[in-house]
Amino acid sequence: MGRLFDFMLPDNKSPLTADSTDGLFHFINEVSLIFLVGITIALIYFAIKYKRKSEDDKTPVITHNNTLEITWSVIPLLIVMVVFGWGYSGWLNLKAVPNDAYEIQATGYKWNWNFNYENGAQTLNELHVPKGRPIKVVMQSRDVLHSFFIPDYRVKHDVVPGRYTYVWFQAEETGESVIFCTEYCGTSHSDMLAKVIVHEPNEFEQWLELNGGGIQGTPVEQGEQLVSLQGCQTCHSIDGSPKIGPTFKGIWEREQQLTDGSTVVVDENYIRESILYPGNKVVAGYQNVMSPYEGRLSDDEITNIIEYLKTIN
Repeated sequence: MGRLFDFMLPDNKSPLTADSTDGLFHFINEVSLIFLVGITIALIYFAIKYKRKSEDDKTPVITHNNTLEITWSVIPLLIVMVVFGWGYSGWLNLKAVPNDAYEIQATGYKWNWNFNYENGAQTLNELHVPKGRPIKVVMQSRDVLHSFFIPDYRVKHDVVPGRYTYVWFQAEETGESVIFCTEYCGTSHSDMLAKVIVHEPNEFEQWLELNGGGIQGTPVEQGEQLVSLQGCQTCHSIDGSPKIGPTFKGIWEREQQLTDGSTVVVDENYIRESILYPGNKVVAGYQNVMSPYEGRLSDDEITNIIEYLKTIN
């Protein structure tokens, strides 16, 4: 009967984590459907059977019925106990990470997901994993409360500033699945999307080898990679198009009008301050919504970003 409600769920791509959730979902819906049909039939039956037929009809006074009262108390209690036990068992499974799980670090921030792998590889809004192996995603937030949700794997957990949380799953088919943030986190919350990309095991090893070793290249190339990995282009365009923050196009040595009425020339010191303490000098026409990057970028990384921004004309 569970198939009756399959249309209400996305694909099940991680049976180890999804089967228990799906089974409980189907059980609750099926029991609810049985009660709905049964109660509806009873209402119609009693409405017809006890319809008032004349002015002389009198409704008998019934104070109580012990059997009926016990029945309608015990049956829901048993159902609630089954739901609790089933749900608790599923929760324990979601917290019991297999020993051979591959661990990936995930960082949520307005409005992107950054993923770091054991060999130094980094990706923005793309979680690459191998097929058929448990994956443990250890999560943290750089700014506000987020929530990491992959419907296809039935895993969801809050990502809390100042602490680590985790989820695990095991993808059983190659392809892609969407990652959502399901905790409102600001202006572009609905754009905080990423995807899981599942590879065959040998292809995943090749991907790791190709992307391992961290950021490389000239200072300008490293700066470009950092701008991409830090999600800067979510709020700042490089082609002059309007976004939440000022465009990077032609920003170098531009005179900026600030919200307090003063002006400033964009140089190394201004860019550095804007990265570390963005609320100090806010450009006129924009809101102070950028999170500080103090402690998140090294001096060398900031220098490389500045070198890259100089080249965007």
